[in-house]
Amino acid sequence: MAPKVSLLDQMRRNPRDNWTVADIQRLCDEHGIDLMRPTRDSHYKAASPYLAAHQSIPYKRPIKAFYIKALVAMIDAHIIAKAQYKGAE
Repeated sequence: MAPKVSLLDQMRRNPRDNWTVADIQRLCDEHGIDLMRPTRDSHYKAASPYLAAHQSIPYKRPIKAFYIKALVAMIDAHIIAKAQYKGAE
């Protein structure tokens, strides 16, 4: 039996898959990233407590691959920043 592949690795390997906002919400929840619902526009905003910038993700489907790639890069940076912050304590 093959080992279970994390959602982050699945998105990294196949950003063109038919990803949904629910998948993105689950990924953000797993990594401690806030995903804020759109208020006036049509984009969700993913924000890390360890990073200054945020990532916009459209509500409209299909979610294009470059949004998934940008989210994966943001989560990688979040993981590194979190480890550095924890190491500095």
